[in-house]
Amino acid sequence: MYARERQRRILELLEGSGRVTVTDLAADFEVTTETVRRDLDQLAAERLLVRVHGGAVPPSTAEVEPDLDARRITNVEAKRRIARAAARLLPEDPRAAVMLDAGSTVGELVPHLSGRRGPVITHAPAIAQGALVHTDLEVHVLPGRVRPTTQAAVGAATVEAVRALHPELVVLGCNGLDAAGFTTPDPDEAAVKSAMVRCAARRVMLADSSKAGTRHLVAFATTAEIDALVTDADLPAELAAELEDAGIEVVTA
Repeated sequence: MYARERQRRILELLEGSGRVTVTDLAADFEVTTETVRRDLDQLAAERLLVRVHGGAVPPSTAEVEPDLDARRITNVEAKRRIARAAARLLPEDPRAAVMLDAGSTVGELVPHLSGRRGPVITHAPAIAQGALVHTDLEVHVLPGRVRPTTQAAVGAATVEAVRALHPELVVLGCNGLDAAGFTTPDPDEAAVKSAMVRCAARRVMLADSSKAGTRHLVAFATTAEIDALVTDADLPAELAAELEDAGIEVVTA
């Protein structure tokens, strides 16, 4: 197998799995680990992958995760439209418990909680503070270490607290979405999101179309685990069709 053919195969494997290792590639191609390292170094020089210890990951997994303040001023109008559309998916019973993930798009949903009287549960202090404006709500803040980038509580205490709860609805955000599911860069953040997905009766994802086709380091939900996606009109039609085929209700704001 020539080098370019081998490198094309490496990129195909990387797209499918999200990570490749030097030892596995050497065994698959029946070449030395030094040959694989040269292949990876060449692909990295062409910015087609990012080298990590023992292998490589796609470029998207190595991007710097924007902090919450930066995301609050990005795609603001689209996020507000998404939140207005998502408000129609809130439980009909105003006393039903709603869990809110951290994130700028989910944060735009807070003004639409007016008139509700049930528990609102979140691991994001900023979202809890915003929800306190609506004095009829019972606002619950989950424990844990507050991660500076997202200003959200993460860690074992957060995951354990989530697992003990059973809200009617959880509203989530993500950093990337594709036909396989939903991803985020940070493992601790992903663990909390996964626990939220598994504890709720209904799971709604809010994501503007800039997240489409992007895959980050950690998957926290498959398409089978999400009931609805609220997004904007620029979501690629092919991806929207794939998500609907997987059973997700795609709501366009």
